[in-house]
Amino acid sequence: MQQPRHPIYIISKGRSKQRMTSRTLETAGIDYRIVIEPQEYDDYAAVIDPKKILVLPFSNLGLGSIPVRNWVWEYSIKEGHERHWVLDDNQLHLYRLHMNTKLRINSAVPFRVCEDYTDRFENVGMSGLNYAYFTPSFVAKEPVYYNTRIYSCILIKNDMPFRWRVLEWKNKPAPYNEDTDLSLQILKAGYCTLLLNSFTIGKQTTLVSKGGNTDEVYKKGSAEWDNRYAFAASLHKAHPDVVEMTEKWGRHHHSVDYRRFQTFNKLILKPDAVWPDEYPTKLKLVKLDDPDNMNGTYTEVDINDIRMNLE
Repeated sequence: MQQPRHPIYIISKGRSKQRMTSRTLETAGIDYRIVIEPQEYDDYAAVIDPKKILVLPFSNLGLGSIPVRNWVWEYSIKEGHERHWVLDDNQLHLYRLHMNTKLRINSAVPFRVCEDYTDRFENVGMSGLNYAYFTPSFVAKEPVYYNTRIYSCILIKNDMPFRWRVLEWKNKPAPYNEDTDLSLQILKAGYCTLLLNSFTIGKQTTLVSKGGNTDEVYKKGSAEWDNRYAFAASLHKAHPDVVEMTEKWGRHHHSVDYRRFQTFNKLILKPDAVWPDEYPTKLKLVKLDDPDNMNGTYTEVDINDIRMNLE
């Protein structure tokens, strides 16, 4: 089976029991490495092959996943990679969006399609798979969104001069919205971003699963936990030209205007760009006895169907 061309790193903390993303990738036979803090090594090594585990040289910095993301970026460069994938640890199942129906897929094809499409262009800084819950069956979706934010399942171009940042609000660290902030750094520099709807990834709702940012950043259960104002205000402070403060459902939120990037940032096709003739797969629908998978699953996908959607 073909593997993704670029390395996949899962960043994880406090979720050795759940390990949703690693389970999803292992079910699909996809190679990955999981990046953890040293004090949790025994917990993860008990359930994941130690060869897949990368141990950080720091722990409990109180800045969420941002230092880990930057460590992964540098580690990927040292390994000689052109791009790298970074995935959150609360993602469950890969999907193919076909005729507005989400069908589970157990293969590396979603990653390979994203990589192949991204690598056709000279100036794509960031790409990825959209959340499955943002592609409801009752709303028609374009196969790709251009020049918008990329969240949670991200393919990053390594030679860019940007890094994940800890924002600031009222002289305090605000380790929120790092995905949106990096997307905006990249777009403001003239790069493009690609967000695939033709393939998506499931994600558990933020704050539902214990561990990760739920405890360290959002501090759920403490007097500080619902820091929605700082969450929105710190991003507005960093990008006042495109971010507005809003209120939704009685809580503070941010709203980002991506229209200028969608107007002026243009994809540059590589002179030698080609689309692969085929992936070594065929289309096959397999019914699963799984209450969470009402539509069955694609275990393999025919490249001809994909080309109609992305070319």
